[in-house]
Amino acid sequence: MSVAEDADELGVQLVRFMRAVNRAKPHMARHGPDSLDRLAYAALFCLVHDGPQRTGKLAELLHAEISTVSRESRSLVAHGLVERRADPIDGRACVLAATSEGERVFEENRKHRNRWLAAILADWPSQDRAAMTELLTRLNTGIETTPPQLADQK
Repeated sequence: MSVAEDADELGVQLVRFMRAVNRAKPHMARHGPDSLDRLAYAALFCLVHDGPQRTGKLAELLHAEISTVSRESRSLVAHGLVERRADPIDGRACVLAATSEGERVFEENRKHRNRWLAAILADWPSQDRAAMTELLTRLNTGIETTPPQLADQK
């Protein structure tokens, strides 16, 4: 196969993967307030994983509008999962930070996700599990560091 054919097949499999993950998402975020949606959990993930963030930076990380992230952050604050703190660099601004309850909810969801993935991977040989993680890490790094460019088709 050529690189273009491999890229096409990878694209098909990535769409299939994203559809499967999106189908599973409503069943994964179970250990927290029922009224939180997936974007709120994604914001909580960023705050736990990457630390306190300004709303604008969080919107950038989530590829979402600032107004949308502001709405989700208000919900997270109302549920006690996130708190507003003074920005340590500019005290006039604030950052969002996960609370201990937010970290607990995040960890419960992480454990739930890991049990599901472990069940999927249970009959895979350890070298296949390691190869999958290594290749997915490599793909993610490439996606994160290579800007999308449309090829000029003439």
